[in-house]
Amino acid sequence: MSYNTFGRLLRMTTFGESHGPAIGALLDGCPPGIPLTEADIQPFLDKRRPGQSRYVTQRREPDKVRILSGVFSDDERPEQVTTGTPIMLMIENTDQRSKDYAEIRDKFRPGHADFTWQAKYGIRDYKGGGRASARETAARVAAGAVARKIVPGITIRGALVQMGERAIERDNWSWEEVDENPFFCPDPEAAKEWAGYLDAIRKKGDSIGAVVEVRATGVPAGLGAPVYGKLDQDIAAALMSIPAVKGVEIGAGFAAAAMTGSEAADEIVMDDGQPRFLKNNAGGILGGISSGQEIIARMVVKPTSSILTPRRTITRHGTETEIVTKGRHDPCVGIRAVPVAEAMLALVLADHVLLHRAQVG
Repeated sequence: MSYNTFGRLLRMTTFGESHGPAIGALLDGCPPGIPLTEADIQPFLDKRRPGQSRYVTQRREPDKVRILSGVFSDDERPEQVTTGTPIMLMIENTDQRSKDYAEIRDKFRPGHADFTWQAKYGIRDYKGGGRASARETAARVAAGAVARKIVPGITIRGALVQMGERAIERDNWSWEEVDENPFFCPDPEAAKEWAGYLDAIRKKGDSIGAVVEVRATGVPAGLGAPVYGKLDQDIAAALMSIPAVKGVEIGAGFAAAAMTGSEAADEIVMDDGQPRFLKNNAGGILGGISSGQEIIARMVVKPTSSILTPRRTITRHGTETEIVTKGRHDPCVGIRAVPVAEAMLALVLADHVLLHRAQVG
């Protein structure tokens, strides 16, 4: 199985399975001399960690990261820094319940990768989905925390802006509110409404989809390259690689289809000797190159496919049957996708900063 590596100059390779002994990431291409400890990484993993509320999977994983290589400190240099060699990050799995999947080992779960993995490889890990599980994304979050250290002038933040058909009121947007509710929701009124809404869905044994928005400020103009190295191209690929993501848009995105050219254009004026854009429908990227404006991307996360509602399916032997997926699953997997989206955007931006430095100095 190939394609476990993401990036060009900053390359992340993830490893491990949902119910294996550990998962992790090998990050190659990180510059030397950057202060890095496990304490720099852990807060981001804590944001994604399961079992923190009744609205996410109750799998209890501490998600404690260990740095196994790529850093150095001694008596003369007490501050631990990167050495420029591959950084190995490991997270142990401690709360696997493989028995929850024993009843469905021969059944393909609708909406999951079971059928396609069996068709491609002739073998699949039915225990939690193996590498197709969202558990793999913890490794991405750890690697993304390191990527943030490479671009300290860039701030990357994400939020859940829609759950099911219920979207936030953008006039209520507050970044402070994102850390005050279990949904990473920037609208306090929407967060209150979502609580009862998701409770009802969860108690029915069903799930719901969501929209995650991720933003980056402080991005300099000039990152990205035409024709096949576009920054928005790589952001879209990064977000689409996250499990359960079925669509990505940059800036105005699909809403641009209803605009006229005069409405969509990001007009430019001079303000105190500096260019200023009057709008940001392009989401901070023009011609595949960053404009210096805030980068804005959104991704659609489908409903969790593991639900208690009976669904029709087939077995790996071709027999029609019904399936109920028991175990511990997110009623809205989009919630914990927020820190994952942040991590993938951080990895893309760090990679492009290094590429820009290599090409133009």
